[in-house]
Amino acid sequence: MKIYVVRPGDSLYAIARRNGVSVDTLVYNNQIAFPEHLAVGQTLVIPDGTSGGAMGEMEVNAYAYPSIQDDVLAEYLPYLTYLTPFTWMADAAGGLTPPGDEALITAAYRQNVAPMMSVANLRPAGGFSSDIAHALLTDATAQDTLINNIVASVREHDYYGVIMDLEYVYSFDRESYNQFTKRLVGVLHPLGCLLGVALAPKIRADQEGLLYEAHDYAAQGATADFVVLMTYEWGYLYGPPQAVSPVNQVRRVIEYAVTEMPRGKILMGFSNYGYDWTLPWRQGNAARVVTNAGAVTLAVMKRVAINFDETAQAPFFNYTDTEGLRHVVWFEDARSVRARLALVSEFNLRGISWWTINNLFRQGILTQESMFGTKKVF
Repeated sequence: MKIYVVRPGDSLYAIARRNGVSVDTLVYNNQIAFPEHLAVGQTLVIPDGTSGGAMGEMEVNAYAYPSIQDDVLAEYLPYLTYLTPFTWMADAAGGLTPPGDEALITAAYRQNVAPMMSVANLRPAGGFSSDIAHALLTDATAQDTLINNIVASVREHDYYGVIMDLEYVYSFDRESYNQFTKRLVGVLHPLGCLLGVALAPKIRADQEGLLYEAHDYAAQGATADFVVLMTYEWGYLYGPPQAVSPVNQVRRVIEYAVTEMPRGKILMGFSNYGYDWTLPWRQGNAARVVTNAGAVTLAVMKRVAINFDETAQAPFFNYTDTEGLRHVVWFEDARSVRARLALVSEFNLRGISWWTINNLFRQGILTQESMFGTKKVF
């Protein structure tokens, strides 16, 4: 597979003809909404007859909300090791609210994909709760209840393992979290289950901030079977415009992580979305979430060129809406996927973890497949 960047004067027909492929193939592989129109700077993936997995094999986890469409899930499953429906919500007493993921578990097993149980300190109304995490980590009764409920759910739903996603944990609960992970591993391993932990993207051990301080890379990395590093959200919903997963920032996290934990345990977080910000950006203003394919369609509709930031290794473009307001859109394309996947090979990581696969990103799937084969655990 090769990656082609559209130039002025290009047409889909001419590109297809030069590369010996059909227009229909280009339209399908690249989710092109308007075949008669292309945006300068738009990325196209083009089959070239080479086999995939040029860089070897890796493990691939993917988070998915149970609302994912069946046809979208079906496209991703052949390229996944684990599927993690998001999420069981833990309350302060150790109770668990299920995500309603039975259909996803069934679909995963049919494609030899291992379903994982995600457990998070999320409130039903949304948002991670530091107080829920504190109760689960420090109240013996609540923790016993939580672990018993996890074990019961693993057995009932036949999960292959568990991924703990405790976020915004108070700094003073750091050691309690480390001890909880040790305890949970001790319970899950006799059941034949793996334990993964999702950790914030840190660049040093003493990094300040509620998101980071209780996430102990060394301790968690030593205990858990694998770690999901959440290497995304530099550009985020309420933040200033920038790439969601700039490769230069992702690199800094990986460079630090491999000094604290075995690189063979690291699944690098992989974003599958973008944001559309109204300009000028003001504190408190929310961006609009866009799909990667949808971002390209928007650029085509607005007849604007797509640019590529060489430092972040990410595409972006500007446009003006019907009310005269300026916008900037950052998203992912085959080039940004390739740049981040190269880090897996460079640092010899375990693999990647998509967040999330609810929206189809065929360029991402094809780029992944061309660079890495997918390890299967059964």
